[in-house]
Amino acid sequence: MTASISGLLEARGHIVADGAMGTQLFAVGLSAGDPPEAWNVHHAGEVRAIHRAYLRAGADLVITNSFGGTSFRLALHGLQDRVVELNAAAARNAKMEADAEAERTGRTLLVAGSMGPTGELLEPMGNMSAADCKAAFAVQAEGLAAGGADVLWIETMSDLDEVEAAVRGARSACDLPVAATMSFDTAGRTMMGVTGSELAERLGGLGLAAMGANCGNNVADTEAAVIAVASTSPGTPVISKPNAGVPVWSGDALVYDGTPEVMAAHAHRARAAGVAVIGSCCGSTPAHTAKIAAVLRGDEPPPDIEFAAPSTTPGTEDRLARRRTRRRGR
Repeated sequence: MTASISGLLEARGHIVADGAMGTQLFAVGLSAGDPPEAWNVHHAGEVRAIHRAYLRAGADLVITNSFGGTSFRLALHGLQDRVVELNAAAARNAKMEADAEAERTGRTLLVAGSMGPTGELLEPMGNMSAADCKAAFAVQAEGLAAGGADVLWIETMSDLDEVEAAVRGARSACDLPVAATMSFDTAGRTMMGVTGSELAERLGGLGLAAMGANCGNNVADTEAAVIAVASTSPGTPVISKPNAGVPVWSGDALVYDGTPEVMAAHAHRARAAGVAVIGSCCGSTPAHTAKIAAVLRGDEPPPDIEFAAPSTTPGTEDRLARRRTRRRGR
């Protein structure tokens, strides 16, 4: 049984999204430099097991293993002719597990088709035309729709022009709803200088199913960005999926310092600020999802954790100050 983002929000008030895919794939054998999307075919069991773990931890929405699924990204591995195949397989893997969990529990669940950045710069800064960008996302969307995705999930973007091209491409290929998130990883802005307010102002009129932030430099900056999005465009559901803290080297391994408690504290704060779809990104695990779900359900009290002050850039300070004042007043 599946539904829409709006339908789930009407029924529950919030949606718990899943956590990291790449982190979990590395844990079960993916080598650095290898294409995760190929695992949808050659290691489908491992991919499905990751989706299953997130669903059983309490995720209402799982995101497909197709982040680098455009022809631009797959060309780096000689896979540019397999865009539809690999994206359809990604959606089928997630859909299979969502359907099984729905049958087991009676829960209503969603599969979101991940569409990450092309890795190219649009003209005139780069060599990619808007038409080629749109076409690349259209082919990816075709595959995700064929595999059974319920919503197309444009994520980790830094350039608003690329987001708009992705939305146009997705809508030219199918009639699935579209959500979009950007990564605020540069002093409170995206790498291309976009603020949360600018995201909301530019994308708020596109009729997206949801919009917001994911990944980023730290939890505080992502939280500040989604508060700005929610304040600027209150009519569109807002997404928050920050990284599990900041990665640090521990021996030969890259470890994230954001515990499940840290992410659950963010989830509680984000929900209080009006954010509707809440999960986690790089470095997170099903344990993070389970803690987020428990706190948002009210089964556990929110952890009492203080966050570092977010980075600020012109246009964000006043809104953050007002938000902090309101928080102190409760």
